Amino acid sequence: MGKETQPLWERKLHEVLPLFGHRNWIVVADAAYPAQASSGIETIVAGGDPIEAVQAVLRAITATRHLRANVFLDQELVFVRESDAPGIDHYRRELDATLGGASLRQLPHEQIIARLDQSAEVFRVLIVKTAMTIPYTSVFFELDCGYWSAEAEGRLRLAMAAAERITGEPD
Repeated sequence: MGKETQPLWERKLHEVLPLFGHRNWIVVADAAYPAQASSGIETIVAGGDPIEAVQAVLRAITATRHLRANVFLDQELVFVRESDAPGIDHYRRELDATLGGASLRQLPHEQIIARLDQSAEVFRVLIVKTAMTIPYTSVFFELDCGYWSAEAEGRLRLAMAAAERITGEPD
């Protein structure tokens, strides 16, 4: 799909990704997700299918060299019953297939929102609202450095701590 034929929200996504890095967030949200007041949070309306939006966000992040995503889902999603939210079983199956290889964590909704709010105090967040009308279906992408792993960072910190113990001064 050429840039001129992409939906506005996808053009915005591709516009911000080169600017975004470690600690920025992208959220694919349901229709009832609130417009937040923090100046670091930008909300755009995609409408449409949330699975297609998640797929588009994953493709865009994967296409960058500098980013990877830690994906968060609401822990409540597992417990929502089909009888309370018709369509939830189908959504969960599609989401599982879409997120197959992603680094995925489930936390209570309020914990994810608290992390997002804390990040938004300093870092930008892009929220993409879809037409989804089933609760606890938002997908949260916490961006991380694509060319430096958590394991490499851990080794670096251990080496720095060891050097400090030897010399008595930080390197």
